[in-house]
Amino acid sequence: MSSSTTASVPPRDKAGKVSFASMIGSAVESYDFFIYGTAAAGWFGQVFFHTTEPIVGILAAFATMAVGFFMRPLGGYLAGHFGDRLGRKTVLLWSLLAMGGATVLIGALPTYEQVGVIAPILLILLRMIQGVGFGAEWGGAVLMACEHAPAHRRGFFGAVPQIGIPLGLLMANGAFLLSALLFEGDWVWRAPFLASVAMVAVGMWIRLSVSESPEFEKAKAANTLVKQPALQVIREDWRKILQIAGLRLAETGGYYLATSFMLSYVLLAGIATKQNVLWGTMIGSALGLGSHLFYGALSDRIGRKPVFLLGSVFTIVFGIPMFMMINTAVVPLIVVAVAMALLLSHDPIFAVEASWFTEQFPANVRSSGISLGYNCASLVAGTLPFIATALYAQVGWMGPAILFSLLGVVSTLCAVNMRETAPAVAKDLPIVGRQAPVKGQALQ
Repeated sequence: MSSSTTASVPPRDKAGKVSFASMIGSAVESYDFFIYGTAAAGWFGQVFFHTTEPIVGILAAFATMAVGFFMRPLGGYLAGHFGDRLGRKTVLLWSLLAMGGATVLIGALPTYEQVGVIAPILLILLRMIQGVGFGAEWGGAVLMACEHAPAHRRGFFGAVPQIGIPLGLLMANGAFLLSALLFEGDWVWRAPFLASVAMVAVGMWIRLSVSESPEFEKAKAANTLVKQPALQVIREDWRKILQIAGLRLAETGGYYLATSFMLSYVLLAGIATKQNVLWGTMIGSALGLGSHLFYGALSDRIGRKPVFLLGSVFTIVFGIPMFMMINTAVVPLIVVAVAMALLLSHDPIFAVEASWFTEQFPANVRSSGISLGYNCASLVAGTLPFIATALYAQVGWMGPAILFSLLGVVSTLCAVNMRETAPAVAKDLPIVGRQAPVKGQALQ
């Protein structure tokens, strides 16, 4: 790949505005995606699958949850392709509409008792649309932030849209806790889905107010856009895509084990109510609003890799202790265990993913590269609550605990072999601002 000097960057206040806009949109889409996990663990097994066996219902609900993850690589492919051809902003608007529309419709679905097998079929179809929308979201959001940011502050500004994930989770769990106080029956799970319509409207309004990425505009002006960016990056950088997928396993897989699976685990094991896990998730997510910024800023000083390894190594050592804390059935320990999994395992990894992944690819295939790598991990992560539930049914809590640690092992090995890119510590300039060689005719 050819190199050139890093593109000039806009003033810091503009970078802050764009990062904030990306964060709000990510929070809305994360809310939409995460309320499904909470509803699947606590309600959907009986509502849509009509089974009297709790573990069978949870397995069925988690299976439909996994469908959304399986669709995310398709969303990543589409977002990458059109993000590199039409712009990051266009993709962000369409992904928000797809995600929000599917979420609201899930809240209006009839139950199994009302329409029979049509209910789970409709649920699966809407979950597929959710998966495509969420898969299209992340790449554009972080690129808008990173490509507007000064190179020496890219870790910090790239971490701002990442706050949308814990913020969305915080809103999702808060919505269910509030809904349980205000409603009864099906309305407890329906209300959080239906409330999404207002948040999507706010997200659209904010995203329409920001300008397109300067990196994309520069590539377009230089006539270096390529006709098939997603296919090109798959051909030339497929190893990097798989490496990024491996990097994400500790973060995304560990996250869903510590939150969605844990909601069902405490019920199946008779340890506590799901509200205790929800409180732990909310506290960890609230702390994450600050921790992501701290870890992102730290990565600008000491590098992306050391911060990432902090989280991935902690994932390795925390699997068994986390379950031992939860198995005590002591409410404060349950809350602390879940919060620690988010604060010390998930957050250091997730905070640096935006800048670290962005700096691995040139501008004219960057949306494709990071979107495909990021979403390919979901093919594995989406099955983990299902696998963890099956392991628990066979061997008890030790199975899910070891699974949690193994995810950390995979991500740590991938991180050790990943190129450091932070300008303060990297030996070469970060790849942001460079262009991939155009194969064939450039777009006119």
